[in-house]
Amino acid sequence: MTSAKYDGRMQSIEIDPELNRLALAEAALQYPEFAGQAVRVVARPIFKGFAWQLEWKGAPPPGQSAWEFQNTAIRTYKRLAGITE
Repeated sequence: MTSAKYDGRMQSIEIDPELNRLALAEAALQYPEFAGQAVRVVARPIFKGFAWQLEWKGAPPPGQSAWEFQNTAIRTYKRLAGITE
């Protein structure tokens, strides 16, 4: 009987800087109050898949609109990059 070793390292997703810029710009069209506050879209590896979120300049802004801005930027980035999950 053989046992396979589990490789716990997860591969991260390389975020394209141009697609990142376009995604943040598109989200800012709908939520202009957050324009310039987000730095980038990030995909952090988790047990299964990735946790997608925004990195903000400073603390993330509170409220539902900030969540909607983040969700819009992430959906846009994934659409532009052709990522389906």
